[in-house]
Amino acid sequence: MWQWLREGRALWIGIVGGIVLVLYGIIPTLQPAVFTFGRVYAAYGGVFIVLSLLWGWKIDGKTPDTFDLIGGLICLIGVAVIMYWPHGA
Repeated sequence: MWQWLREGRALWIGIVGGIVLVLYGIIPTLQPAVFTFGRVYAAYGGVFIVLSLLWGWKIDGKTPDTFDLIGGLICLIGVAVIMYWPHGA
């Protein structure tokens, strides 16, 4: 969507971006019921951060620096803790 609206790219890029955003909203609802909304939403936030870095690198040509990579790794570790660490009742 950013590329289409802000950078003047082709309409089809905006359409693909819109589809991706819709899927991003639907996919969390397909997770097992054992995962609460808050945990799923928090975990997807961490994944979104990493995917944003990858998008910037591959699509926008902005190579992530060491601190971007460290931050992304911290986010993924956080996702693992939120989703898979044993939680109390």
